[in-house]
Amino acid sequence: MLRSLYSGISGLRSHQTMLDVTGNNIANVNTTGFKASSVQFQDTLSQMTQGAGGPQAQAGGTNPAQVGLGVQVAGISTNFTQGSSQATGKATDMMISGDGFFVTTKGGEQLYTRAGAFELDSMGRLVSPDGAILQGWMATGGAVTTGGPVTAIDLSPDAISPAKETTSAVMAGNLPSDAADGTELFRDVEVFSEDGTKSTLQLKFTKEPGSSWTVTDGTATATLTFGADGKPTAASAASLAGGIPVNLAAITGYAGLSTVGFESQNGHAAGSLESFTMSPDGTLMGSFSNGAQAIVAQVALANFTNPGGLEKAGSSSYRVTANSGQVELGTAGTGGLGTLAGGSLEMSNVDLSQEFTNLIVAQRGFQANARIITTSDEVLQELTNLKR
Repeated sequence: MLRSLYSGISGLRSHQTMLDVTGNNIANVNTTGFKASSVQFQDTLSQMTQGAGGPQAQAGGTNPAQVGLGVQVAGISTNFTQGSSQATGKATDMMISGDGFFVTTKGGEQLYTRAGAFELDSMGRLVSPDGAILQGWMATGGAVTTGGPVTAIDLSPDAISPAKETTSAVMAGNLPSDAADGTELFRDVEVFSEDGTKSTLQLKFTKEPGSSWTVTDGTATATLTFGADGKPTAASAASLAGGIPVNLAAITGYAGLSTVGFESQNGHAAGSLESFTMSPDGTLMGSFSNGAQAIVAQVALANFTNPGGLEKAGSSSYRVTANSGQVELGTAGTGGLGTLAGGSLEMSNVDLSQEFTNLIVAQRGFQANARIITTSDEVLQELTNLKR
């Protein structure tokens, strides 16, 4: 049979593969985090009809004569260029700007993805639409230790911000210097014990003759003295040393104003997690029902020496292969990894204009190879017609 017949067949197969890859790219034009693929062709082995001859004293050298035997698919590569950003405003949506992959686990297998459309499941874990669990490092005592084994990120409402004992308070405002001697003012503030039990701390201010006031919490007494300009003297800067130290240094003594009050106290009751925000380095900052804010976790990112060597595992995920290199875990913004953006998703990087051009190229290549087969068939028909 004619060699051209089999060359045409190989061309049909190769261009059919190109059509398949291009069609898959177009089908995933709106798939979150999808990376387009492209086909590379190479020729197959060539049949030697005449070997090369070296030059002689009386004759020049001759080149080899070979007949090609067709085309084959050399490889299908993945294009990992950045896709465009789509703002969603959803706190659990994440986008990597730069290199790197989210780390997930499903069925005990660790997978990697660029698709950051995560949701909270009934256990409070961040999961992808197919149930893969996002991995990272959980915080202990408001601090994250990276570099160790990654675990599921748990943002359950059952997460607790522990109670904090009130150890100090601050007062500010003004005590009226023109108040009558013996005038009493009472100011209250809620304070907390070590286990979060709430109680009330009350201070009593009493106007003394001249430009001074005494203040007591029932266990200790301090004297506030003001100068002619209404500003506190050095003696007023001392704290009230009672059950809970209260800083009185910011209180002034101008006439006509009675605005003294508690500005802050550093304790709070226990609280449950209500919401979270994400910083560019993947740190998840939780807001708790007691008003406290603390780091609850940090998202881990992965990188590879050869991302093109990853194997597509479906659901916009990849798995490690022998040619991808070992996974390198780190935090966003370090070690060549990109930064993270919350409330956004990375869209597909498929270029429709290029893909439709590839469709035309693949279609014409398929037609041309089909013509090789029909022409070869006509030659064979002429050959068989030699004997009538």
